[in-house]
Amino acid sequence: MRGRKPKPANLTLISGSGHNGSRLRRPANSIPTCPAHLNPTAKAEWKRLAGEMHRLGIVSQLDRAALAAYCQAYGRWTEAEKKLKETPALIKLPSGYIQPSPWLGIANKQLELMHKFMGELGLSPVSRSRVSKLPHLGPKPWEVRDRPADKYLRPRPL
Repeated sequence: MRGRKPKPANLTLISGSGHNGSRLRRPANSIPTCPAHLNPTAKAEWKRLAGEMHRLGIVSQLDRAALAAYCQAYGRWTEAEKKLKETPALIKLPSGYIQPSPWLGIANKQLELMHKFMGELGLSPVSRSRVSKLPHLGPKPWEVRDRPADKYLRPRPL
């Protein structure tokens, strides 16, 4: 087993764990452009997410494909859910067998895809709960001057 998936570097910085950012490669600092092939619902989801994610520093131009895939899955999921409201969840075939609506399978598959991309992009409730602002911890111990123990730790004159 591989273990837990690593968090994106910006999420690691925000949560206060891991490296200090010295090894962090920063991609171009701009909001990714919305792909033209997305359906209207997916474009609305893109507009809702892209600016906020950019403001938090967890999305860049490099994440465009992953965000587009999430938004397209979201668009397809909402379309399937609308169709499920219009049609019955179970369909009787001409042979007499009863089977689930194809829209149910589509909706479930899109939810699975959305869940995967949410974890990758830091959008799921679990990944958000692990992220917090960096607390102010004050000066580092070696930056503090005039500590009480200093009088015992200073070298004695010869």
